[in-house]
Amino acid sequence: MSQSLDIRTAAHSATAAALTVIYAAEGQAPSGAAAANWSATGLDWAQSAKAGAFTGRQGQALDIIGQAGSRLLVLGSGKAEGDAPLNGWTDRGGSLMAKIAATKVDTIAVVIDEAQATPAAIAELAAGLRLRNYRFDKYKSSRADDAPASLTITLHVADPGAADQAITDRNATVDGTLLARDLVNEPANVLGPVEFAARAAELAQLGLEVEILEPEALEKLGMGSLLCVAKGSERPARLVVMHWKGGKADEAPLAFVGKGVVFDTGGISIKPAGSMEDMKGDMGGAAAVTGLMCALATRKAPVNVVGVIGLVENMPSGNAVRPGDIVTAMSGTTIEVINTDAEGRLVLADALWYTQDRFKPKFMINLATLTGAIIVALGHEHAGLFSNNDDLANKLLGAGLAANEKLWRMPLTPVYDKMVESKFADIRNSVGRPAGSITAAQFLQRFVNDVPWAHLDIAGTAFGVTATEVNSSWAPGFGVALLDRLVRDHYQG
Repeated sequence: MSQSLDIRTAAHSATAAALTVIYAAEGQAPSGAAAANWSATGLDWAQSAKAGAFTGRQGQALDIIGQAGSRLLVLGSGKAEGDAPLNGWTDRGGSLMAKIAATKVDTIAVVIDEAQATPAAIAELAAGLRLRNYRFDKYKSSRADDAPASLTITLHVADPGAADQAITDRNATVDGTLLARDLVNEPANVLGPVEFAARAAELAQLGLEVEILEPEALEKLGMGSLLCVAKGSERPARLVVMHWKGGKADEAPLAFVGKGVVFDTGGISIKPAGSMEDMKGDMGGAAAVTGLMCALATRKAPVNVVGVIGLVENMPSGNAVRPGDIVTAMSGTTIEVINTDAEGRLVLADALWYTQDRFKPKFMINLATLTGAIIVALGHEHAGLFSNNDDLANKLLGAGLAANEKLWRMPLTPVYDKMVESKFADIRNSVGRPAGSITAAQFLQRFVNDVPWAHLDIAGTAFGVTATEVNSSWAPGFGVALLDRLVRDHYQG
């Protein structure tokens, strides 16, 4: 089962752990506190490095077994000159965890004494350790390997007090990311709309106010667009509203809206069977919003935020919405349903309108695993960014680079907007393959009024991604760190 991880800090000192990790820069011997640990081996550095073909390049390792069974692992830290970006330290923590895991040791001391090792850098390294250590194995009946059940890592640093404070703050975002991973990884038979709403309600213990709107309330609000997606399922829809009130009482909130299709068969426009199991992840946007709200509440962010998630299951049945049906959204807009597999925008249409109408937010950002077309355009390296506001878009792009959850801006123009018009209703929910991700964004823009807004199409980044230094999970929890960074850098009082 999953390994428990305890990360501590201590001042530079002699270590008595089963494994000690030190770093050496490219072309240099270990220095500072690390030098004392090397000297204790009694080995000549130049000879040992030559024998192990170790030059100090990033990713290199030199493993030394002492006479009493103690173990010293020397890792290359790359070129000594220049400051590494903070997200480079996150990757460094992930890489370290991978090497630690391979040793099967349960107590580790890591000596970090580079000049660039600020408290913020140490916090990123600790975040990388936690993120890489994550496994979703709760349904496995036994441990797959002989890894220890618990792991204690002590980071020996220059200022443990300052490092502890920075780690605690950064851990809030990691907590949110890991929550999002758990939600996306859960099978759909366990996590339906009702169960997802219950998970969100548990965040009240962190100080969030959580409202759960059931179908009767959604019908009274006129959410015909969202409700039509849920018609084919026996599992009723939910709209969850999470409030974090950390700012001034009269200050307009920031708003984040997530698509939460807990499973997407495509409905009557049913998907091919191949890889349909991946559609348990079609609630990645709602998972990211829920993880973000967890992070903000955990670190008591000084800002007002509302998170809204629309939760449905898209199934075919005798009650399901059909291609050609016309439904009426909360805004009064009539929508011709061309393709029932273009359901996420139907959910978001009502969720976005409700959010801007009720809360009058400073901005709205929605996240959705919305289109396969964005994967064709951007692969799994970037999420698509669409926005009606250049300032908000630029802030998001910068936050994405800082958090290493990258975005690429895509166009919104009147030419594409005209494509979503319908012969029989105000608009239609699908226009075919050309510009599929763009026309989906144009559809959503109809429901935001003049509020500064951004749509993040995370279909390529929310699940099924290539493993990275900080993630070996099917679901990386994309969006939590990105949006937390946006809030930290630009909107906290």
